Amino acid sequence: MGSVAMRNGNNSGFSGLNRSDREIPVWPLSTAAALAVAAIALAPQACRADEGGVSFWVPGFFGSLAATPQQPGWSWASIYYHTSVSAGADVSLGRELEIGKVPLNLSAHLSANLNASSDIGFFIPSYVFANPVLGGQAAVALVAAYGRTDASLAGTLTGTLGTPLGSIPFMRSDSISSSVTGFGDLVPQFALRWNNGVNNTMVYVTGDLPVGNYDSTRLANLGIGHGAIDGGGGYTYFDPKTGREFSGVLGLTYNLLNPSTQYQNGVDLHFDWAASQFLTKQFLVGLVGYAYKEIGCDSGSGARLGCFQSQTFGIGPQVGFIFPVGNMQGYLNFKGYKEFDVSDRPSGWNAWATFAISPAPAAPSTTKPTITK
Repeated sequence: MGSVAMRNGNNSGFSGLNRSDREIPVWPLSTAAALAVAAIALAPQACRADEGGVSFWVPGFFGSLAATPQQPGWSWASIYYHTSVSAGADVSLGRELEIGKVPLNLSAHLSANLNASSDIGFFIPSYVFANPVLGGQAAVALVAAYGRTDASLAGTLTGTLGTPLGSIPFMRSDSISSSVTGFGDLVPQFALRWNNGVNNTMVYVTGDLPVGNYDSTRLANLGIGHGAIDGGGGYTYFDPKTGREFSGVLGLTYNLLNPSTQYQNGVDLHFDWAASQFLTKQFLVGLVGYAYKEIGCDSGSGARLGCFQSQTFGIGPQVGFIFPVGNMQGYLNFKGYKEFDVSDRPSGWNAWATFAISPAPAAPSTTKPTITK
């Protein structure tokens, strides 16, 4: 996922891609990656970081060629996202606190496991402006989502319950499960991209409009229940002659207070990266990865576990295909991540299948210049 400047023409490797063609438009690989970031807050709430293990940013949305310019005009991307994760006592207790299953006067310890899985479809229209903005290329997008998420928690809650007569021992066996099907939050995005030879840079800003299917007393949700603002920048090295590419995008998330739980997540730092090799002008293979770290402490009267800083790392393979769709151009991308070195959030694996359609690059002119004497 990302963007790349590529020509129509023969299929004999990359020798036909001239660097003098600085205005080469991009194909749907760029659209898929650049737009996928806008799906940030739509992943299932039971599965991600910060409050109860939930964050606005879902790692892995930016991918290959994320900073390269795109083809002007309307584009469309759709993403099927599946995740399967689990967590132990700390995240499980956080989720019970969030949904109001633990009394305020209870000093608690929970021996439990949380499991969740989700199947989400993202629908992402975007528009790339032809006229330069600040010397770069501007693009806007809006992401909507529809899907299902399931979550279950089972274990034993123990502790001491404060009463007017003193503390008394407390023990309870918990078995909680829920599922939800519906729409997620809406996420708008604005981005600017610049190209200088093999070097490409970009800045973006996005955020969460909390209109999804969310209930603070439910274990599984399709939204985060609060607003958020996220922004950052990225770089892509891409040489069409060799077909080699590397991209990295760094961003920060500022979270607003969740009015339902009086919980405010700390500032989150995230870095998505990808590397790919084009074996032909229509086929790529490579690696993708991410790093996520909450660098601020959670706050608010609902933050009963204190700082609760989460982190995760992920890595996995990717493959992409380009093909014509009428007078447009299509792109398919498949990628997956296995998580490791995870704390204060559920961990597991996730897989993405992206299909994007965008305006096709203009074919190189074959008209010979007229010579006048």
